[in-house]
Amino acid sequence: MLASWGRWVCRFRWWVLIVAVLSFGPAVWLISQGGHLDSVFIPANTESGRSLDLTKRELPPTLPSFDLIFRNPSLPATDPAFQAEVERAMTPLRNDLRVANVHTAYDTAVVNYRSISRDGHSTIVRVELKDDSADDTALAMDIYPKLRAKVQSDTLEVVALGALPRNHDFTVVPERDIRRAELVVLPLVVLLLVLVFGSVFAAALPLAVGVLAVAGGMACTLALAHITPVLVFATSIVVMVGLGVAIDYSLFIVSRFREEAHRYPVPDALAHTMETTGRAILFSGGTVAIGLLGMLCLGLGPLSSMGLAGAIVVTLAVIYAMTFLPALLAILGLRVDAWNLPFMNVGKVGHLGFWHRLATMVMAHPWRVLLPATAFLLLLGMPFQHIRLSPSDVTGLPATAESRHGDEMLHREFQKPDTNPVVVVVHYADGSPLTSERVGRIYDLSRWLAKLPGINHVDSIVDLDPSISRNDYVQLLTQPMAQLPPGVQLALKRMVGVDIVMLVAQTSLSAGSDEALGLVRTIRRSHPSVDSDLMVTGESAFHLDFIETMKRNTPAAIGIIVLVTYLLLFLLLGSLLLPLKAVLMNMLSISASYGALVWIFQYGHLASWLHFTPGHIETMTPIIMFCILFGLSMDYEVLLLSRVREEYQRTGDNTRAVAESLERTGRLITGAASIMASVLLAFGFADMVVIKAMGIGMGIAVVVDATIVRALVVPATMRLLGPWNWWAPWPLARLRQSISLGESIRHRAP
Repeated sequence: MLASWGRWVCRFRWWVLIVAVLSFGPAVWLISQGGHLDSVFIPANTESGRSLDLTKRELPPTLPSFDLIFRNPSLPATDPAFQAEVERAMTPLRNDLRVANVHTAYDTAVVNYRSISRDGHSTIVRVELKDDSADDTALAMDIYPKLRAKVQSDTLEVVALGALPRNHDFTVVPERDIRRAELVVLPLVVLLLVLVFGSVFAAALPLAVGVLAVAGGMACTLALAHITPVLVFATSIVVMVGLGVAIDYSLFIVSRFREEAHRYPVPDALAHTMETTGRAILFSGGTVAIGLLGMLCLGLGPLSSMGLAGAIVVTLAVIYAMTFLPALLAILGLRVDAWNLPFMNVGKVGHLGFWHRLATMVMAHPWRVLLPATAFLLLLGMPFQHIRLSPSDVTGLPATAESRHGDEMLHREFQKPDTNPVVVVVHYADGSPLTSERVGRIYDLSRWLAKLPGINHVDSIVDLDPSISRNDYVQLLTQPMAQLPPGVQLALKRMVGVDIVMLVAQTSLSAGSDEALGLVRTIRRSHPSVDSDLMVTGESAFHLDFIETMKRNTPAAIGIIVLVTYLLLFLLLGSLLLPLKAVLMNMLSISASYGALVWIFQYGHLASWLHFTPGHIETMTPIIMFCILFGLSMDYEVLLLSRVREEYQRTGDNTRAVAESLERTGRLITGAASIMASVLLAFGFADMVVIKAMGIGMGIAVVVDATIVRALVVPATMRLLGPWNWWAPWPLARLRQSISLGESIRHRAP
């Protein structure tokens, strides 16, 4: 089938090329339309997600807001000149129709010292926006920057902080990281391609496929954002994965075509290329896409968008590599070697080259190579045992990010700021919350919450005045609404719904800290009886539910990825043992990259070189890396083993097949791995720690897989298994042949 496909593309090469090139136009147009990418997400099927949904349905929305810190190291915040400058700077916002309120320390006759820093030289101002239909991303990216630009001062330092500035930075910084990575990686990729091919013209072809695939993947991701929430990190995945696999697949097709074109006419050469390397690329792309789609099994809503975006760009990379690239090769023929570099003699593959000698040496002493190599990989992975997971916070942003600078100033200069509200929602399914018994239980719950470690104070309908007793609250809140004082009516409207009551436990604990997560667990498990459902939401609850959902669903996701990948490899190779070996070797290389991740980013080694703040690993990083790496790490093994099977069918000699296949693919795989690693490691220049960590971690995995695993472990294990490499029970082998997946390799002279 694939040989016929190669001949069909050759026959209609101009039409295929025109259609592929024209697809670039809609992709560019879709990219120009943009799309809202989310910097935060809340799993809707968790306790925190359900309780948040309840509050949104039954309570009036909380006005979106951000804070501004004004500081002068020599002028006290209570000085009239300081106060006048704050008022002058805030005047544009007070007059802006998008702003509902501006709260300063000077709003009353007596200065509010809770808004003054400990040293007296800073004050904090809260800006509340009018409630509208704009979502958090639109507020952070469209409205907030315009308002922030209006606040300027010549005498005071002004720093913004809060959810809107943080979400803005978490969206803008990754976009800047992608642009920086592209500037770093593209010249390096061009250089490596020229070194691999020895031809400027041949080197340009994989790069063209990479540009088409990434443009299409980015366009589809932005279009997807108009339909469903898409995380901002999805664009980084598209560039990381898309550029790497597109260039890898193209590199192997071009190289195989150059080899075949010196033996056969162009139509036959293209047919042979598609039948062999094209087939391997289809299966390799399938393994990468399956790994990425494994994120859908995690049940984490928008996180799945990253896997979907990655799977889309991999699919496009395979499509362009199987259409656009063969059409170009059919047009060029032997002219693909145009602009050859005379000093780069890379077209000939000898049988006694470096890779052949290495494979022969390894297979002569398989145990002596396999055991130390495996032990070394296990040693690299040992730090992974001590991994500590935590959600992203402002420390994941660069030190130059304004929201991080503001958050650090707030915690350093102000008295126990209320930065992390823990929201408790009591849901009564059978009637009003405002009965005598229920008000009394809410009072008891509030007093219990206030005594928990880390809680600064509690805001609720039973915390309006500390002088009011439990019985007084019961009598007060069970009266008809019309008879209540205006302030009490306002509190009830804000915190009591048809069948819910909301209490807000204010804390200054970091949202992702162990103490904050432990606080949520304590409230959920040990709260006083309220004779109803009690749920906890808020940022810490979101983080805890995210971690628990990951722990619950990750085994199933990994199991599905491994099982489907195993089946694909069986269909490709016709062996039961080789896919199992590939999976085990994959696990070793991934664990080695995890160990490096912990050693670098948690322990803090290389922190000064890479410019990041050491700390816990971001919660989603390991599973995202696994879903991406499981397929990427299979790439080179699939391409190598498919060539080994081809040579084995031709010669019937397992040892010779391994040696000759490694000789023929060794230089290519090394070049492909260098390019892939360069693309990934370029994200080490990113400012976002999570992007930096994923890029470096995955780059290390690719290097380990393409060197230790492919050059040492694979030949050693294949020598030890011998004929068992290709064993499969007769019924399974026949089934594989019956569904037309058994390849038909021609016996031809080397």
